[in-house]
Amino acid sequence: MKKIIIWSLLLIVTLALIWVTHYAFTSFPIISGFDAKQVCNCTFVANRTARSLDTGEMAEFPFSLARYEINRQDLSVTTSIWGLVKRKAIYRKGIGCTLITGITEQELRSQAFIIPPPIESKDSMPWPLGNSVADTMNVGINQGMLKSVVDEAFTEPYPGKKQRTRAVIVVYNGQLVAEQYAPGFNQNTKMYGWSMAKSITGALIGTLVKQGYLDVKQPAPVPEWKDKNDPRHSITLENLLQQTSGLDFLEDYTKASDATYMIGREKDMAAFTANHSLAHKPGTVFNYSSGNSNILSRIIRQTVGEKDYAAYPATALFYKIGMYHTLFEPDCSGTYVGSSYINATARDYARFGLLYCNDGVWRGERILPEGWVKQTVTAPETNKDKDYGYQFWLNGINYNNPSRRIYPDVPADMFFCDGYAGQAIYIIPSKKLVVVRLGLTLDRSFNENAFLSNIINTINNER
Repeated sequence: MKKIIIWSLLLIVTLALIWVTHYAFTSFPIISGFDAKQVCNCTFVANRTARSLDTGEMAEFPFSLARYEINRQDLSVTTSIWGLVKRKAIYRKGIGCTLITGITEQELRSQAFIIPPPIESKDSMPWPLGNSVADTMNVGINQGMLKSVVDEAFTEPYPGKKQRTRAVIVVYNGQLVAEQYAPGFNQNTKMYGWSMAKSITGALIGTLVKQGYLDVKQPAPVPEWKDKNDPRHSITLENLLQQTSGLDFLEDYTKASDATYMIGREKDMAAFTANHSLAHKPGTVFNYSSGNSNILSRIIRQTVGEKDYAAYPATALFYKIGMYHTLFEPDCSGTYVGSSYINATARDYARFGLLYCNDGVWRGERILPEGWVKQTVTAPETNKDKDYGYQFWLNGINYNNPSRRIYPDVPADMFFCDGYAGQAIYIIPSKKLVVVRLGLTLDRSFNENAFLSNIINTINNER
């Protein structure tokens, strides 16, 4: 019996060591790389302090495993876990931070991105094109109630939970009626949108459709699928937009997966995804995938051409709607990471939401094609939950049954951009509302349904 116990213990220890070794081998490079990228952004893009990082993002497991070094001379961040798996991210003005992978640092730094600045500063102009906000509030809002709702969003009501709201903006009928920030953040702080980048990528595809360069019903122009005998050749641009490409891609951030490998280890994220095989016939199964969004981003690059690509997000979208404090970040191949790497001020995110709330029209100019927003908020028949359109999440799972909506106390026509850790732009056309909420909520403790419902109740005609 004693021998059996000893051998059992040895087996358990051996299996534990194998698991730890496997976890370290597969996950540590991804964790270290993620941390290098995140610290680089928080330091050089958001201008945050080390203390803010150490009590925020870097305090959470597994990110807390890594140690980081900030080099302000060459604008870089190097991380490692227990002195191993060193990863480095560099900052480049105008395009933010890039994790070095599959390329030398010299090659990466030699890449050229020519992005012209806005023709003139419009910060002093009235909202929404500029940042001058009127003192007189909209008569359609109960301002006292609204302030209470926003204040509550910055509290921590649940013991052991961390909502950590960092910014809230409420736009009603085109007017900015509420704005608040946590200590250390303000209207000039560029904050990660994470997967809200997908919605912006969808909008950029829309600008090319409007110009006649792309057709969402046609096979997606992806070089890896150009052979008509390739079953992936039938994947349409619309399939990519609606996350029904059928590609065998696992989006799971709790372990090593296609998504974590793509972001943490791949030089060319779109090519990595495009080389995946099919798991389902295109158009038949909804499978949320950051890989699809990065393929879309590379399609933008290929369609626009190398000469104009770097500036295209700014000139075709950002500058047109006053998003002068927004930047997209590229991977090491030079393609903007359309799935995840967008940085903007809360006001710029609100401007993007306002564009969609106004059916793709900005100050009389149609930025997105006629009917594009309607297509965006229409889920394909194959999406059984009816919760996703053109790179946007939808609330209208069931227009007639509120209990089957994602947010049951919010109108069915609400659609939203959603990003990791609680980043969101909520658009409610029927209420003329755009709400931005940014934070570091890793435990999903923020009650979005109650938050939005309470804001709606501050509209005078709703009480």
